[in-house]
Amino acid sequence: MTDKNEIVIALLGQPNSGKSTLFNALTGLRQHVGNWPGKTVEKKEGSFVYNDRKYLAADLPGTYSLSANSDEEIITRDYIASGKADVVCILADSSQLERSLYMLSDFAGIDVPCFLVLNMDDVAREQGKEIRVSDIEDRLGIPVVLFSATDRKGYDKFYAALEKAVENKPLLNSDALEAKYGQIPEYVSIRSIIGDISDNSKSSMWLAAKAVEGDAPVVSRIRTLLSDDKAAEFDEAVKNIDKGIVKTGECKFAWIDELISGSVNKSKKTVELGKFDRLITHRIWGKAVVVITILLGLLASFIPALPFMGLGSAVGMLPDPLNEMMINAGCPAFIAAIVCDVLIRCLGFVIQMLGFVFGVTFVFGLLEEIGVMARISYVFDNTMAKFGLQGKSVMPFLISFGCTMGGAAGTRVIDNWGQKVLTIALSWAIPCGAAWAVVPMLSTLFFGAWTPVIIAVILIVMILHMWLTAKIFGGSLVKPENRCGMIMELPPYHKPKWGALMRYVFGRTKDTFIRSLKVVLIVAFVFWLLSYTSSGDASNTVLFKVGQAIEPVTMIFGMKWQTFTAFVASSLGKEGALGVLSTIFSGTGTLSVGMMAGGEQAANLNELLLANITKPEALAFIFAITFNMPCIVALAATYQETHSVKWTSIIGLYYTFTALVLSGIAYHIGLLIW
Repeated sequence: MTDKNEIVIALLGQPNSGKSTLFNALTGLRQHVGNWPGKTVEKKEGSFVYNDRKYLAADLPGTYSLSANSDEEIITRDYIASGKADVVCILADSSQLERSLYMLSDFAGIDVPCFLVLNMDDVAREQGKEIRVSDIEDRLGIPVVLFSATDRKGYDKFYAALEKAVENKPLLNSDALEAKYGQIPEYVSIRSIIGDISDNSKSSMWLAAKAVEGDAPVVSRIRTLLSDDKAAEFDEAVKNIDKGIVKTGECKFAWIDELISGSVNKSKKTVELGKFDRLITHRIWGKAVVVITILLGLLASFIPALPFMGLGSAVGMLPDPLNEMMINAGCPAFIAAIVCDVLIRCLGFVIQMLGFVFGVTFVFGLLEEIGVMARISYVFDNTMAKFGLQGKSVMPFLISFGCTMGGAAGTRVIDNWGQKVLTIALSWAIPCGAAWAVVPMLSTLFFGAWTPVIIAVILIVMILHMWLTAKIFGGSLVKPENRCGMIMELPPYHKPKWGALMRYVFGRTKDTFIRSLKVVLIVAFVFWLLSYTSSGDASNTVLFKVGQAIEPVTMIFGMKWQTFTAFVASSLGKEGALGVLSTIFSGTGTLSVGMMAGGEQAANLNELLLANITKPEALAFIFAITFNMPCIVALAATYQETHSVKWTSIIGLYYTFTALVLSGIAYHIGLLIW
């Protein structure tokens, strides 16, 4: 129990067991997301009240077991055994009990009050399965509830089981599993050596089984609990164990079979692989089908995004008439500029960009809900493994060709925090739709028929950039020893629960809006302040004076102060680079946030660019804005998904630095050619 008198409930389950759905339904928007102390693993906690009791729900990292194979597994089991949780809620997928109850078998032997939730009851019933909960409950000695986390009407059963577990503090009956372990000679030997020692809530049975599996932290801990003589005897016993994890695994699955034997009736035959599954898992056509599916999803994302884009555009038309009204009313020009050029333009810009986040979250959340995302992960897992990632990462990569912010939002389906951050870091290397709108125009203007070559080189550099970035960050985000192939069973298709899906989509969109608006306002205000001039003469701005002062340095990267200023502006939006160049070279107007975010351009922009920028400088500028930070909203979305100021800053600074390096290389190559 916390110091706020909250009963702590820990949610434990494998990925795709519905744990996050349950957590969101219980806590709503009363959530706090951060990282576990000293770890780059996402920590989610939320509060709720039921029958005048306060609860704190801890959504533990989704893992397949409680072995020490990853940070997620170590964090999960240490939290459970620490006694911080008053009760543990173990989730399993009712439609795949034989596989999903493995977590329960790995938990057996940890003496913490618990209850079992057999989730996705609706899917099990669609498969013709009938589960007698009372039989399983009698065998385990703990409350067992059969329900669907997506059905808000069925939560009374869950709350009843929770209250029963809180009141009675039942412990899982693991006698039958220990009897299975007793058939392993190595287990019997270790059990006799360690006796009845325990470690916090970890029983001697659990410790001995983990020692048989070769669990290094457990083996090390047992040594400290034994006398010197016993420790030496223990080391000798552990040293001679071969394939221990296979032996205990066989025992666990045999225990699961006995547990559900006679308790699950199935009236329908096993469903054969459907046409779509045969196509998507095809050795030749599978990847093409996945890419087409994601691209169609990307296009579909624009449909729910349109209302947001329309609203954002309407808000974006307010600054000019409002500014005139404020000036006529006697408002100081400086204040009017802040309100109109910063606050309102930023609001309109963020609302427009937010539409795509809403669309991507909805469409790809739907694909996750019905079971398509698991198939995408399966098809591309081997390919993505070369970058230290899982198959789901291909979706954010493809989305990033349209919008990097959408790609960052798409990483929500990745359950491993390190892989999520690495996926975002790599997706930044992919030129977004705004870049593809600017780069071909500049390439055609300066290089004519050589434009296809420029585009081809950019794509090659993109691939090399992703490979190099994976090498640089992969070791710390996804440790090599934690990388392994994927063995998975394709989950059944689910009918979407629209209510749960929309609550999730609106909740995430709201969070993204708040965080993005904060970041955009701060950065835009600073940039506006540096470029503000009451006279309309750009040469009077701080930005102009600083730009001229640092031009000797920026020319190393092939950019004069004007193009360097546009490069900085491209961090707000790629299109804004042209608007900034138009204003600077024409010598009229003031640099505004609206211009930098989407840019009005002079009618003779092409002539201005050709007259002021050489071909080597143009090549440098093209590479600089292509591989610079995608946009300020993408930066905010990155923080929204990683919940890490450190890694958001690292990624932002890294791409700014590499963009300058690439522009410098391009410039000096250009000098050799032209």
